[in-house]
Amino acid sequence: MAGPKILLLRFSSIGDIVLTTPVIRCLHQQLGAEVHFLCKTAYRSLLDSNPYLSKVYSIQKQLGEVLPALRAEHYDHIIDLHNNLRTLHLQLALRKRAFRFHKLNWRKWLLVNWKIDRLPRQHIVERYLAAAQPLGLVNDGQGLDYFIPPAEREATQRYLQAQGLDPGADFVAMAIGAAHATKQLPLSQLRRICAGVKRRMVLLGGKAEQAAGAALAAEGTHLVNACGVLSLHQSAAVLQRAQLVISPDTGMMHIAAALGKPIISVWGNTVPALGMYPYYGEGERLEQRFEVPGLTCRPCSKIGHGRCPKGHFRCMMEQDIAGIIAAAGQ
Repeated sequence: MAGPKILLLRFSSIGDIVLTTPVIRCLHQQLGAEVHFLCKTAYRSLLDSNPYLSKVYSIQKQLGEVLPALRAEHYDHIIDLHNNLRTLHLQLALRKRAFRFHKLNWRKWLLVNWKIDRLPRQHIVERYLAAAQPLGLVNDGQGLDYFIPPAEREATQRYLQAQGLDPGADFVAMAIGAAHATKQLPLSQLRRICAGVKRRMVLLGGKAEQAAGAALAAEGTHLVNACGVLSLHQSAAVLQRAQLVISPDTGMMHIAAALGKPIISVWGNTVPALGMYPYYGEGERLEQRFEVPGLTCRPCSKIGHGRCPKGHFRCMMEQDIAGIIAAAGQ
């Protein structure tokens, strides 16, 4: 007997979509489900190579772009892992009850605005899985998934070899960017890390970080600036090859966890209590965490800001850089 046909909803962003992968896998493996996924077009490459998905739908802006095709699928269930007004509109349009994950927005609001912590000590992956629990889903303890297309892996290997990093070479990968400025280390702090860590280091980021990466790489021959050069999958392949990853609270951190890499996580305006720290398989914890204790202004946002609302940016300027360098093996 064929399993149910299920539509998963999560529009964005990189980290959030990677964090849905245990739900995708468990639905396919435990229920024999035909799993479809709807996201924004900018993020569909994260899902196209996932063997547990039968179809990926994507939108540029409007649900109307895919609504006729989704109606024609006649889904048995919808699992809403985004839970906003747009996904509610889609559920009504498809006339199908949805299982929605709890965003805990009022508890996050209390923590951000009043520093009252009423959040459960539960990772967001566990809350994603709980949304599908009425269908009989259980956590398989296998952590996150990230699938790199072979062509992207091969292109990355050629790139690394051109930088003198042959297969098996020891190096650290460091993500220097983030979607929000208050999540990322300032250039002055990155310079201290780059100067202190003597191992080969590959700097990862998008085109927005290309100039900063070039400025850092100019200060040491052990540094490789891959910012703005590699695709997302190629950056993931660098993470897979690295012996250690240094990252702020960003999508690269979650991809590194999906690939089972040891991580030095560096926390600025956000806090792990929001439930989005590195998520590994059962019994694994490969993270060393750095955050400035005792700051009454943290968290100042559940996502991030373009600049520090207080103007001092102590959450990043007072990081234990010497400790990060020591943890990276100097």
